[in-house]
Formats: sequence, structure tokens, C-alpha cells
Amino acid sequence: MATIADVAAHAGVSKSTASRALRGAGTVSAATRRRVQHAADQLAFVATPSAARLATGRTHTVAVVTPFVCRWFFATAVAGIQHELARSGFDLLLYDLHQPAARERFFTQMPVRGRADGAVLLTLPVSEAEETALAGLRVPMAFVGDIVPGSSSVRIDDRGAARLATRHLLNLGHQRLALIGGDPSEPMGFAAPAQRRAGFDDAIREAGVVVPEAHVAAGDFTAAGGAVAMSQILAAERIPTAVFVASDEMAFGAVHTIRQLGLRVPQDISVIGFDDHELAEPFGLTTVRQDVYRQAHAAARSVLDTIAAGESASPRHRVVSTELVVRDTTARAGEPPSAHRTIPPHERNTA
Repeated sequence: MATIADVAAHAGVSKSTASRALRGAGTVSAATRRRVQHAADQLAFVATPSAARLATGRTHTVAVVTPFVCRWFFATAVAGIQHELARSGFDLLLYDLHQPAARERFFTQMPVRGRADGAVLLTLPVSEAEETALAGLRVPMAFVGDIVPGSSSVRIDDRGAARLATRHLLNLGHQRLALIGGDPSEPMGFAAPAQRRAGFDDAIREAGVVVPEAHVAAGDFTAAGGAVAMSQILAAERIPTAVFVASDEMAFGAVHTIRQLGLRVPQDISVIGFDDHELAEPFGLTTVRQDVYRQAHAAARSVLDTIAAGESASPRHRVVSTELVVRDTTARAGEPPSAHRTIPPHERNTA
């Protein structure tokens, strides 16, 4: 197993410099830090958090606060954060706030206090009281998917990406569109569903297309939720020829329902999702790709950099680009799908 001395020798620096570079501490130049990290990666070196705690007095732990653990988006995000923390010798402390009681306990008792040097919060809209409680921790924070004053953020342009997806359907000549969006009564109050609905509305308004209320349904961002929502839409007197679904998991359920009713995808109904879930490619789903792992990785890096810089660091806000990936579930009415392709850079949503 490689030691810090091995990393230092490989990078051509002293042991103390290598140690500071890997901990994100002290005055180490960005170039040296990259060289040391590259050496550590090549040697498969893993920093020992317990040793770092003794040396710095820090916990060398970052808290991750999430509304779900098992859902694809959140599991992928946690994996991205874990990877970046491990590279810097930090542990991950996970808080699952899915249950209302767990959320209330977290924000009233703040069990993370003194146990973490920073925190990453995943798509978790916070109230004014919760925002005040978080500020009282006085540790660096980054939000994935939301913007909170005083904290860094990493997100995508949900509205622009949904507009891009809807325009794809319109460009294929579809005029009878449908939408499966998020449930507005969802207690977590996520921001993404409303932004994706707004992007859909932007596109149809620009195109002069009117979507009847019977062609709009809500789901809970699960395959089962998408299946139920699609059933509601297909009960309309006149069915749509294309549907934008606000998440891939709901899109999987929507496609299943369409086929169960004897209709074809995309010959009868085109379906486009949102996320580029790991099963989207084998499923052949046309979708908007967002790199969840990259967003989470960037949020963790932001927190670690702020920990290293101390109070002098200012919050940073980053918008990660999305892209349209065309597969087998969208086509012009009556036409078979073309070969898989990814939209070239000049057509992507890079806002």
C-alpha cells in the first residue's frame, strides 16, 4: 500500500507539502496540488481520515443531506460526492430527510453540529427558518439543484432543458402534445418540477400550440407514477401524438402503459424523458441528459475548496450544461426512429 512518502517522492515534493496538498490545507499552489493528486491517483493512495484529524483538529467529514437515498438521482449524487471526498481523505456523513419527522429533527436539533467541516444538500428547498438554522452551523455548504444565499450551488437550467426537449417534439411536427410533470402537492416542494413545466410552457407558447388540460398529468417521479399519469392522459377523447415526461423513471412507466394499451412507441406516440438515467440507453429512451455525478462531484469539490480557503472564500454558483440525446422513442408521426445520435454541441442547451 502506498504511503504519503511514496506520493511525495512521485510528485517531487516534500512529505509535508504532499500532506497539505491532499488535505486542501496550507499555501500550496494549484499546480502543485494537481501534481500531488495525480501522483496519489497513480499510486492508488488513500488518505487516512483519523491521521488527518489528529494533525488538523478538523473532523475531516462532510455531511450530505438528502430527501431520498434509494432513488437513482440521489444515489448517483451520493456516489459522486463520496468519490471526491475519498480522494481528499474526507469521510461522508449521510442524513436522510425523507420522513417529515427526520427533517424536523435535523433542523431543530442540528445533529451535524461539530461532526462535519462542511455540508452538501441535494435538491432540498429550505424554509427561512431552516436557512437560518443552517447558517448557524458556520461551515461551508453547497446546494445541488437549489440556490441559497451565502452558500455555493451547482445546478442545471431545468427550464431551458425542458424547453429544448419540447422543441424537439415540435420540430418533429407534433402538435398534439402532452406533459407528465411533477406533483405540485409534493410536500418536499422541489424546484425542478415547476421549472420543467415552465420550460414546456415556454416552448408550446412560442410555437402557438395549445395543450388541453386533459393532456397534462402529474406523477411522483417513479415508474409507477408515470404509468398512472399516462393512463389518465390516454383516457382523453383525443390522445396526443407526443409526450414530454419530466423524469426518465416516469417515462419508463409511461412507455409501458402506452404499449400495454396496444399502442406503439414512437409510431403512435413519441416519448421524451429527462435525466439520462442509467437504463435510458438500453431502454432506447430519447431524453435530456444531465450529468448528476458531475454536479455532485463539483458540489463536493466546492465545499472542500472552501474548507481549505477558510472564511476568505466566496460562494460560487455553477450551471452545468445539458444535452438532448435522441434514441428510439421519438419520431415523426408515422415514421420509424432514426439511428441513435447525440445532438451536436451547437444544438445543446449550454446555458
